[in-house]
Amino acid sequence: MLQLQKINFGRNAVVDLVKVPEKVLPVGRLDMYTSGAIILTNDGEFIYKITHPKYEIEKTYNVTLKGIISSKEIEELKNGVKIEDYISGKAKVRILKLDKERNLSRIEITIHEGKNREVRKMCNAIGKKVLALHRSRIGDIDVKDLKIGEWRLLKEKEVEKLMKN
Repeated sequence: MLQLQKINFGRNAVVDLVKVPEKVLPVGRLDMYTSGAIILTNDGEFIYKITHPKYEIEKTYNVTLKGIISSKEIEELKNGVKIEDYISGKAKVRILKLDKERNLSRIEITIHEGKNREVRKMCNAIGKKVLALHRSRIGDIDVKDLKIGEWRLLKEKEVEKLMKN
């Protein structure tokens, strides 16, 4: 598990930051404006199990939005919103903080699909601009004890639990 800071194009890729003897690949991806958890592995079956929506592995994001989110907008996110040519999956959503003075909302969104820029698109669909996005958790694995740029090996029990879903 790796806690990532934003990495711009032309700079190192995530796999360049972790020095291990095996060739590893990222499980899913984060866009260049998103920080947080990403798993690297050399196990194709593991990648498939974590990324395919049918296994419903949850990914949790902390989102800072411009504007104060309403209960109606929260319900829309929970029920799925129209994005381009599809309706997003249902999400778990909870408010972390409303800052009326600065006109900001911090929410937590948990999804299991993880389509390209899905959380950003979901928020845009309810008329909210994402100012900051951080993936805090993949399944039951979180990055709260890792500083940006740090990484750790997953425990055997963590891998087993993810593979059982």
